[in-house]
Amino acid sequence: MGNYASILRDPDATYRQIDLVGRTTEADGAALIQLLYEEAIHALRAAAWAAEHHQTKTKSDKVTRATAILFALEAGLDHEAGGEVAQTLSRLYAGARRTIVDASIGNDPAPFRDVAATLDEIGQAWRTVRAA
Repeated sequence: MGNYASILRDPDATYRQIDLVGRTTEADGAALIQLLYEEAIHALRAAAWAAEHHQTKTKSDKVTRATAILFALEAGLDHEAGGEVAQTLSRLYAGARRTIVDASIGNDPAPFRDVAATLDEIGQAWRTVRAA
């Protein structure tokens, strides 16, 4: 009954989790990176909303999720093949983590939105590269 009750409590989160699992099973490397960007952006926008509305638990959960995704993105970088681009992305991910962890202490939504916007720009670049 515990799992069923959690589905009823937050059906949107349950759907997103099922959808993400389904999409990651079929995803190649580039598609998986794209999904990670989308999930991080979603978590950061939710953290911004939570900060504005003083929803501390939600903000904490979303910061934790975004931070974990940024760690995963950084861990997946191939520094030998990626050269300077990998180094740049590594610095960007580390800086983004610091920004959102520092922002998690207060209720200013701007840092979360700024990092989400940056990740969205990079995600758009990934989509362009994949489409080429």
